[in-house]
Amino acid sequence: MLYLLISCVSFILISKSFTHKPIQAWEGKLKLSSFWFWGEFSSFLVSWFQKSRLAIELFQPIICKLKKMMTFSSKVENVEERDSLSLLDLPDLTLECILEKLSPSGLCTMGGVCTSLRERCRDDRLWERHMMEKWGRLIGAAAYREWQLHVASRSRVRNISDQTKKKGLFESLVSKFWPFSWIRPKLATSDCKARTSLPVESVMSLYISLESGKFWFPAQVYNRENGNVGFMLSCYDAQVSYDSRTNTFQARYSPYGRRATEDNIPWDRLRAAPVDTPSHKLHVTDCLHDLKPGDHIEIQWRRNKEFPYGWWYGVIGHLELCDGHENHCRCHSSDTVTLEFSQYTPGSRWRQVTINRKDHREEGDEADGFYGGIRKLYNEEEIARWKRLWPTQVLE
Repeated sequence: MLYLLISCVSFILISKSFTHKPIQAWEGKLKLSSFWFWGEFSSFLVSWFQKSRLAIELFQPIICKLKKMMTFSSKVENVEERDSLSLLDLPDLTLECILEKLSPSGLCTMGGVCTSLRERCRDDRLWERHMMEKWGRLIGAAAYREWQLHVASRSRVRNISDQTKKKGLFESLVSKFWPFSWIRPKLATSDCKARTSLPVESVMSLYISLESGKFWFPAQVYNRENGNVGFMLSCYDAQVSYDSRTNTFQARYSPYGRRATEDNIPWDRLRAAPVDTPSHKLHVTDCLHDLKPGDHIEIQWRRNKEFPYGWWYGVIGHLELCDGHENHCRCHSSDTVTLEFSQYTPGSRWRQVTINRKDHREEGDEADGFYGGIRKLYNEEEIARWKRLWPTQVLE
C-alpha cells in the first residue's frame, strides 16, 4: 500500500513538472500547508529518491526545491523559539518580586501554570506575609498547636491509607500472577501525583484551610451569644471557623457546663488568647502588687465549678474609706483590692468585689460565682476595644 502511494505521488510530480505554471501553483499550496507535515513528508521523499539512481537523475530539481523548503521551515521554527519569552526566563529576584505582589488567589492561579511555578508559588515566605496581614491578629500560639495536631492527624491517616493500598488484595494478586512491565508506569504515575499534592505542613495549606473553613481553631469571642446580657463585656474560649461567603465566623463554645453555638460573628468580636491558660484552669496572677486605682484589668469568672472561665473587663477602684483624692489615696498600699464593673448599676451585687492582694486564690460561691486570676491591661488597643464593646444601657 505504501509503495502504491509513493508511486502515485511520483507520477503526479512527473506529470506536473512538464509545465512551469502548475509547479508554481503547487508551490503556493505547499507554502500554505503546515510546516511540520510537509517537512516530515519531504524528508521521506528525499530519502526515498536518494536511494534510487533513476530518481536522482530525473527528479534532481524537485529534490533541491524540497531541501530548500525544509531549511526554510527549520529557520522559521528557530525564529519563533527566539522570539518567545517565558516568565521563567526572568532573573530569580525579578520573578520573586512579581510573586510577592500577587494576592493569595493570584498565587494559586500562577501555581497552576507549570511545575516550576507551582513550587515557587508554594514558598512559605510568600504565604507568611498573607498570613500575617489577614490572620496574624487572630491566630495565636494555641491555634498553631491545634494546626500541628491537625497536620499530624492528616499525615497519620494518609500513611495508613497508603499502607492499606499497598497491602491490597488486588495489587498482591497482580504482582504475583500478572507481573507485566506496563503496570509499573501506572503505579509510578500515581505516586507522582501524590508527591505533587499540597504539603499539609506548608503555610499555604494552613491559609487555604482557614479560608475554606475546614480548620476549626481556638480563639476567644467577645460578648458571646450575640451580646447576651449575661455575657456583656466578657470574652470566652471557643472553637471558630471562617465563612468566606459572609466574611464572618461560626463558634462552638466549651463543652463544660452550657453548650452553645453561634453564627455570623464579625472580626472585631474575636481575638487570640492573650495568655496560655486553658479555660478550666486558674490563671496565675503576677500583677497583684502593681495594681492601683484606675488600672484596667481582666479577671477570670465562672458561674460554678462545672463552667469554664471567661475573662471579664473591670477597673481597679478605690476602697470604701478612700475619698479618691490623688494626694490622700493609699489604696495601692493596702492588702485589699477593689474591683469595679461599671457596666452594672451602683448597688448591684455584680458592681464590686474585693480580693486579697497577698493571698489571692479562687474566691466566691455558688450564688455569686467564682473569681479567678487577674491580668493587667497595658496595651491601649486592648482597652479601646473593650470600650467599643460597652453596652448601650447600664446592666442590672
